[in-house]
Amino acid sequence: MSTLSLPPVLTSPRDDAIQLYRAFKGLGCDTAAVVNILAHRDATQRSLIQHEYRAMYSEDLLKRLVSELRGKLETAVLLWMHDPAGRDAIVIRQALLPDLTNLDAATEVICSRTPSQIQLIKQNYQAKFGVFLEQDIERHTSGDHKKLLLAYVSTSRYEGLEVDREMAMKDAKALYKAGEKRLGTDEKTFIRIFSERSRAQLAAISAAYHDMYGGSLKKAVKSETSGKFERGLLTILQCSENPAKYFAKALRKAMKGLGTDDTTLVRIIVTRTEIDMQYIKAEYLRKYKKTLNDAVHSDTSGHYRTFLLSLLGPNN
Repeated sequence: MSTLSLPPVLTSPRDDAIQLYRAFKGLGCDTAAVVNILAHRDATQRSLIQHEYRAMYSEDLLKRLVSELRGKLETAVLLWMHDPAGRDAIVIRQALLPDLTNLDAATEVICSRTPSQIQLIKQNYQAKFGVFLEQDIERHTSGDHKKLLLAYVSTSRYEGLEVDREMAMKDAKALYKAGEKRLGTDEKTFIRIFSERSRAQLAAISAAYHDMYGGSLKKAVKSETSGKFERGLLTILQCSENPAKYFAKALRKAMKGLGTDDTTLVRIIVTRTEIDMQYIKAEYLRKYKKTLNDAVHSDTSGHYRTFLLSLLGPNN
């Protein structure tokens, strides 16, 4: 479901390619023109522009963008140029590479995606990098965190909304026995249930847990687990209940306090724009009494700001 509220584009991909070429020519790059074109094109249009650009100028548009843009804007625009699954594959690959390791980013992307999205990511990953996603997870993560990610990317889960209440109560009981009821934690049970149950089912387990034991499953995960493993479980749980709320909180955290976590800001805005951004904006406003656009506006500047705000769309 695309939520990029774009006006109909009146120029053809060929015209866009010509305009981009003109923006690159001469002294310095007309960055405003580049931003204005690319920020307002959907995944199909961006792909066609790249195709036309190569056909007319025998040059890779992405390589040209690398040489013309700088810093945070370059990172954001280059990520935006890919389709969602290809982009996710790139984010995960970069996050797992030893010199750039950002396991939180890899965990966020893997644990917040639906089973059908994960299938496409895995296909893109292998095609782009010549290695299976599972092999890189195996190589660059460890312990229960590794076991959770491997189970999550290799288990097929139901994507519908139907839930089995009886099963939810059984699973809630199993999780209570594996965690709060005992000394130490039986991590295997958490991994099994969190990787095998659908989003709707996990939300039902969470509700059953609260009804049966008075506490929240989220609090149980926080008290029973730690580190990257805890983060993975919480991402799966929160995205089963309300993905938009999860991303609104992550964006708030990226912009709170001194300095901005631009890596997170770019990753979430660019990856969610064509998925569920209008819901994230609504959650952000509801929770923080400020529009996401205003928050981004006060934490960014220049063409980088213009680009992110263009992706976010109307300030509401």
